[in-house]
Amino acid sequence: MSPMHSYRRLVSLTSPTYVLVAFVARVPLAMSQIGTLLLVAAETGSYGAGGATAGALAVANAVGAPVAGSLADRWGQRPVVLVQSVVGAVGLVALVLCATGGAPLTTLLVVAALAGAALPQVGPLARVRWRPLTAGEAQQGRLVATAFSYEGAADEASFVLGPAVVGLLAALVDPAGALVVAAVTLGVFGTAFGLHGSAPRGTGRRVGGTSAPLLTATVLVLLGAQTLLGMVFGSIQTGSTAVATDAGMPGAAGLVHALLGVGSVTAALTYAYLPDRFTLGRRLLVAAAALAVLSSPLLLADTLPAVAAVTLVLGFAVAPYMITTFTLAERVVPVARVATAMTLLAGATGLGYAAGAALAGRLADLARAGSIDLGAPTAAYVVTVGSGVAALLLAGAAAWRRTLVAEVPDGDPEPASAPDTPAITAVR
Repeated sequence: MSPMHSYRRLVSLTSPTYVLVAFVARVPLAMSQIGTLLLVAAETGSYGAGGATAGALAVANAVGAPVAGSLADRWGQRPVVLVQSVVGAVGLVALVLCATGGAPLTTLLVVAALAGAALPQVGPLARVRWRPLTAGEAQQGRLVATAFSYEGAADEASFVLGPAVVGLLAALVDPAGALVVAAVTLGVFGTAFGLHGSAPRGTGRRVGGTSAPLLTATVLVLLGAQTLLGMVFGSIQTGSTAVATDAGMPGAAGLVHALLGVGSVTAALTYAYLPDRFTLGRRLLVAAAALAVLSSPLLLADTLPAVAAVTLVLGFAVAPYMITTFTLAERVVPVARVATAMTLLAGATGLGYAAGAALAGRLADLARAGSIDLGAPTAAYVVTVGSGVAALLLAGAAAWRRTLVAEVPDGDPEPASAPDTPAITAVR
């Protein structure tokens, strides 16, 4: 089955409407963090307050995502996503009211954290739906692999579109209006995603008691891998801000960072064309090597066009890396706990983002103060390159220790097809 035929078949199994709903429903999450930063910074006059509030939202979402995933495994996605969509939308509106009403920073932090904890991780939950949707299909493995390629592209596209929409609305209306639009979008499309007939039902029981453990050696490696990828994201955004500010065009930072997503979307859509003999274990190792190698020129780039070019090329390593980690997780965890695993990976990415942004920002501040002999952008990019190298070392160690799953040929039964099937610990 060709990739194009696989894409057409996936759309026919759902509908174009579902594809649209599932994509738009994930955009509010991409809008919320930068929208919160701009709103609070504009209302308080402090970028520190804006960054702290946005960070509270991001960290709470990273912590709350696996909790919601576990609930979805037990009770089904429909009730969980519906509650999250409504509560998350109300939380964003409450944050707008508090910020524009002059509430103290402590209140803003609490409200942002509550809103962030409620925001649904639509991308990971959408991935969970594809195996039940393709049940009984010929070459199901190929269809699921193609679906994960698409989901990776959709995630990256949402994180290009979301900040762009926020920037446009903030310029045309105000930051508060941008966050209200995010809330309305979540309320409408998040609810539609939750109500869609593809939403899997839960087991009706606590899934933590299944005989096959969730946090196997493979899953721990994948969590570490996604944390490092999140650090790449956070440090690149900080570095892009520093280099754009030094160039006298701070507004260009978002455009430079968006180039990472452009390259990543392109790579994600072509990921399905990789041959089956190029196994997942090897893909993770190659993608991690690409992260390390393609990020290295950032240490030498000293102009905005040079950074933009390197960032665009680096994006081609991001999607293959992320798609591979999510695909591996879907194959090795018990089927009754797939939503928990997907949201754990998303949460790890969010925590890595926060850590990478904080560390890169600290190094950039030290460089500006002359405490370290580096330029501010270069100092921030040290974290980017270091995270890429660490990802390569992790993938290499996992291959050497044989802690990654051995894949089965596409179309054959998957390791996760039975809840009590133990994870396979070998790499081919």
